[in-house]
Parts: sequence; structure tokens; C-alpha cells
Amino acid sequence: MSEPRKLEVLRAIVEDYVHSREPVGSKALVERHHLGVSSATIRNDMALLEEEGLIAAPHTSAGRIPTDKGYRLFVDRISAVKPLSAAERRAIHSLLEGSDDVEDILERTVRLLSQLTNQVAVVQYPHSNRAKLRHIEFVLLAPRQVLVVLIADSGKVEQRVVDAGTDVSDEDLTLLRGRFLSGISGAPLAHLPQLLAPVVALCPPSLQGTAAVLARGLDKLAESTRDERMMMAGTANLARSNVDFALSIGPVLEALEEQVVMLRLLSEMAEDPRGVTVSIGRENPYDGLSEASVVATGYGPGAAAKIGILGPTRMDYPSSMAAVRAVARYLSRILGN
Repeated sequence: MSEPRKLEVLRAIVEDYVHSREPVGSKALVERHHLGVSSATIRNDMALLEEEGLIAAPHTSAGRIPTDKGYRLFVDRISAVKPLSAAERRAIHSLLEGSDDVEDILERTVRLLSQLTNQVAVVQYPHSNRAKLRHIEFVLLAPRQVLVVLIADSGKVEQRVVDAGTDVSDEDLTLLRGRFLSGISGAPLAHLPQLLAPVVALCPPSLQGTAAVLARGLDKLAESTRDERMMMAGTANLARSNVDFALSIGPVLEALEEQVVMLRLLSEMAEDPRGVTVSIGRENPYDGLSEASVVATGYGPGAAAKIGILGPTRMDYPSSMAAVRAVARYLSRILGN
């Protein structure tokens, strides 16, 4: 069997199985695909593919299904990720535009990606180890209560209420905000702890106690931006794909609930030249995902944070890869504005 025909037969088996969820036989391949050879030749080709471990017979079925190795070869031979349709691009644009709140943007993003792919969508919060301070606000809520707001250049907003320990006025807070901004505006959030003490020391002596409280509040907010977190949507899609998991969807759900597993997996996935990465079945380092595939790509500054989907190995890889890449590009553009 020539290499081109081998790939063509494998492609036909993958596409038919993804579409029908039924093992694929030689007769069906001949009827549905213009392969230019007889059914007997296709049977021989399928036998060779099975010998190479690219397809397998489930139980005693006459048909064949792709293996992880078969999916891998299929994915590797996708020469270019196809663009989304104009309607899909308009849907992405309309659903992601019109918000400045990172939390809202990420929530819209995972819901949209889940709808586009019919899989579970996951997104890491933007990495803030490179993030810088864009702005701070001190808002007086009560004579001693101050709302401290920190805004990063990634668009992420953190806030907390602190007890100033003494009565403070709006004028005092305006003065202190100016002092803090002059000392830390544009500074990397990771460096904030070292920069806050000198700012407090330069504040008027009568306000240094309040300044120290506000500095601790800013430090806590900067620390919270460094937490590794992710958001997800579409877990109900797993229930609809239950038959694709021969063992149980339980381990997959556990991996999603234990966010550290997914965060580690996403962080370790390196992009290939097509701008998107696929981890198939037992390629996933976590045993609970041995029947699942993850399609992911980076977004944002330096493409450091990841966005992707998780589903059964029987998925439409070309469409999924296109959706993940397109949504990531829109997300990067919106967060960059």
C-alpha cells in the first residue's frame, strides 16, 4: 500500500467513525469515499493499518476504529488548520466584544468555545508574572473602611475592603493614591512587595499608619493575581459523550475538578507550527485522561496562558483545532486593547 493511499484510507476511517460512532467496514469506505480501488483492496489496506496499530477491531466487530496512534498520525498530517466560516467568525466577534471585565470575557469565551466544539472548554486566567500595575483606586466606604482596587495591564481587576484603623477622609485617600501611583505605577506585580515599603515611608507621618494598611491590601491583591486558576464550561457535553468512554467519565470529571491537573497539563503543552497542540489519549500524563483528547493553544502576552477543549478521542480534530485557534486569537486581541 502506498503512503498516500494509506493516509487516505486512515482519513476516511477517522472521518466516518467520528461522524457515526460506529466501527467502519471496507464496504462502507468504498460506498462513501472515492478511493479508486476495490473493496478487496481496501480490506487488505485495513489489515495493514491494523498491523501498524493505527486501527483496531472493537470486540468481534467486522469494522475498525482508529487507535490513539491512528488519531495521532491523522492529526499530524493535517497540513494546515482550516479557517472558520464567516458565520462562526461573526458569532465569535459579537459574543466577545463589548466587555472590559476579564472575568466576564473569559466566561463568555469558554461558553462560546464549548458551543462551537460541543466539548468541555477550559481557559487559564492570564498569567500575571509578567503583568504590570495599570492603576489603583482607594474608595471610602465608611469612616474607617476603604475599598482597595488593583488593576493590572492584563485587564484583571482585584479588590478587597480593608480597615484603615482610624478615620480617614476622601482627601487623605486621594493624596495617598497619588503617592502610591507615583511609586508603583507600571511596576511588575511580582515586584510590588519590595516597592511598597519605600512609598509608605515617603507618605506624610500622620498618614503612614493608613498607608501601611493600604500597602498590605495592595500586596494581598497582587498576590491573588498570581494564583493559578482556570475557568471551564460545557461539562454537560461529557455526559452526552458517555458512550465514548469505555471505562467511565468519572476520572475525566475528577481531572477537571482538580484544577491543578488540567493547569499542569495545559502549561506543559507546547504549540506546534500550526499554532495549536493536540494531546491524544494515553499521551496525556494523567491516567484519568487516557480516553480523552485535549486541544489547546496559547493566548495573551507571550501566549503564556492557555485555552482549549477536552473531550473523547473520537472528536472532530480539524474543526476543534480551528475553533480553539480562532477563539484564542480573538481573546488575545480583546485583552490587548
